[in-house]
Amino acid sequence: MALQYAFYTGCVAKGAGRELLTSTNLVCQKLGIDLFEMKDAACCGAGVGGEDNVMVSDTVNARTFALAEERGMDIMNICVTCQGVHKKAQARLAKEPEYMARVNDVLKSETGREYKGQAKVRHFAKILIEDYGLDKLKGQVVKPLGELKAAAFYGCYSVRPHEYSDLKNPDDPDEMERILEAIGAKTVNYPGRLKCCGFPIIMMNKQNSLTLSGSVIRSAKESGADCLVTQCPLCHLNMDAYQPEIDETLRMPVIHIQQLIGLALGYTAEQMGIDTHIISASGALASI
Repeated sequence: MALQYAFYTGCVAKGAGRELLTSTNLVCQKLGIDLFEMKDAACCGAGVGGEDNVMVSDTVNARTFALAEERGMDIMNICVTCQGVHKKAQARLAKEPEYMARVNDVLKSETGREYKGQAKVRHFAKILIEDYGLDKLKGQVVKPLGELKAAAFYGCYSVRPHEYSDLKNPDDPDEMERILEAIGAKTVNYPGRLKCCGFPIIMMNKQNSLTLSGSVIRSAKESGADCLVTQCPLCHLNMDAYQPEIDETLRMPVIHIQQLIGLALGYTAEQMGIDTHIISASGALASI
């Protein structure tokens, strides 16, 4: 029986990062993973929605969880920010039954739905490792990534806070590196891999935000990486779209992990949408 998930795309994959949605769908299609897009789900709030009223944010996200429960499926996220927000909401609701009851009262009165605490929210990378299996993924590779030196970038919401992280060791994770190695890439260990890209403050303090991104990019470049690999479209935006403003001489390609998997499975760079990025990856991918 095929693996099936309620697919939560998040906002960015439907807007500025549409290549992420395309590459995810094509990769899952190739691997035989069935995705049922949650087209009626709402924005997770990206950590900002709950700053003024946590209950409103949790109620909106509880509705998303209820939608998945109606399908009888786990939720697959492709954005670690969405994943982190969802995990925090579920933790608050599970910890306080009375609070969850209040949220459900609102949810029932407004939508007729109820969150039962059953839906699991999981990132694409975790599903790939735990449900699909890296040995199986390795067996599907038709074009190993050869000499490509890839630097994994985890993103804040995947590692912090630790109690909500899905990583086995948030202080020194290896999940992204294991996926990259399974598709034949060489991984680069560099000081910035667990840092913040700066996206959360881009609208409040752009200079500091881009300083953070620049630090990560330079760290990867100085460590010999050909490209940065992300699992969060917000990190991708900050390090790719804004890179010319940081330092136009950096020229470090930033690639979604689904895109590299797609290349290894036989798709072209154009099919994966890599040609839509601000920083060209043609040089980095020349060895493939």
